[in-house]
Amino acid sequence: MLTVIGAGFPRTGTSSMKAALERLGFGPCHHMFDVGSDSDRARRWAPLASHDTVPEWEHVFEGFRSAVDWPASFFWRELAARYPEAKVVLTVRDPYAWFASMRTLITSGPPRLQAGKLAPEAAGLMENMKTTRPLLERMIREGLGSDRPFGEVPDEKETIVAFEQHTAMVKESLPPERLLVFDVREGWEPLCRFLEVDVPAGEPFPHLNDSKMMQQSIDRLMDGENIGLPFHPAG
Repeated sequence: MLTVIGAGFPRTGTSSMKAALERLGFGPCHHMFDVGSDSDRARRWAPLASHDTVPEWEHVFEGFRSAVDWPASFFWRELAARYPEAKVVLTVRDPYAWFASMRTLITSGPPRLQAGKLAPEAAGLMENMKTTRPLLERMIREGLGSDRPFGEVPDEKETIVAFEQHTAMVKESLPPERLLVFDVREGWEPLCRFLEVDVPAGEPFPHLNDSKMMQQSIDRLMDGENIGLPFHPAG
């Protein structure tokens, strides 16, 4: 059963949130990493590319106590209804910085990996990306309001409008006692206060998966290293 639901768009500090939630005892936390690195998990999500699919959320999130990032955050409204006791965290950041991060990912991520030589152990990553591509296309189309072909950078103005509309919609849809609007740069205090847990003494808030780290990880994959799942169409 999910106890914390992330409603933030990809590239709003969701990797840091995953690490933070797991440190605070709300793990395992589901993330796009788990979809890309696990073929069974990818197959559980794949049917949700269709509007006609009735989700079996307990099956999709089996083994997880929290969830952030796409694809989970795309279904924030359905998950909030299914798990009425769960708290919701909407991660946010400056819209223009967010779009720049998305653009870097789109132009430097999957296209390079698809064209390059990967370590044999990383072949499953590409297969899982194929499995979930229809769902990803749906999320980009409906979440970002983009009808451009998969892999192309969406229009900046339209995408930022979609980002801001999403933020406003989540704020309007949930009562304040159930929702935390959170910038990961704020650190532990607001998150711990909202979740009613103690702040980890002497520990910095995790800051993971920034653009520089993503580029370095892709470079290592291109060199044939098997380093697991370094990036995702989110994060």
